[in-house]
Amino acid sequence: MKTVVLNSWVDELTQLSQEQIKRIQSKFKHLSDKQKTWRPNEHTWNLLEIFAHLNQFAKYYHPVFEDKIENTKFREAKAPFVSSPLGKSAWKSMKLGRAKNVKRKFNAQKNYNPSLDPSMVTGNDIEEFVTGQDRFLKILEGAKHINLRRTKVPISLSRIVRLRMGDALLYVAYHEERHVEQAFNLFKHPNFPKKK
Repeated sequence: MKTVVLNSWVDELTQLSQEQIKRIQSKFKHLSDKQKTWRPNEHTWNLLEIFAHLNQFAKYYHPVFEDKIENTKFREAKAPFVSSPLGKSAWKSMKLGRAKNVKRKFNAQKNYNPSLDPSMVTGNDIEEFVTGQDRFLKILEGAKHINLRRTKVPISLSRIVRLRMGDALLYVAYHEERHVEQAFNLFKHPNFPKKK
């Protein structure tokens, strides 16, 4: 099992979230509706759909994380954090490669898929994601003060399956990073509309 030193990976995820906020605000803040809704083909999500998907995940995970930080009986933070085999498998499947490439593709679950539920898209999805990242940064700060190995989080796919909170935080952060990279790949597409 991989041993992850507590402050090291919490700081890494904090830095990752802060960098994502800066990148998104610098590139996506002034895009037109036409640019936000452009897609290269009918099977690809547009920018709003990518961020709507992430926002749906946040609607589930952020309150769960906050509740666990507030109410867990395991108050002593202990380092190093050790991933469970299931947890490690979950977050490693989301983590991007060194070249920021998406190694494996997954089909989004129905209730997290804006192609199947267009009402998920609000039009303010990019701004909502940035606000959600601020909330996630507070969650990461709070996570430093509890035992992330003994505190368990039910996953979004099945409330019966629970991950160690440390693994769940890694999973969510790497899932976000994967889709933010997807958004930037779409933005860099040669046919992406350049004019507002």
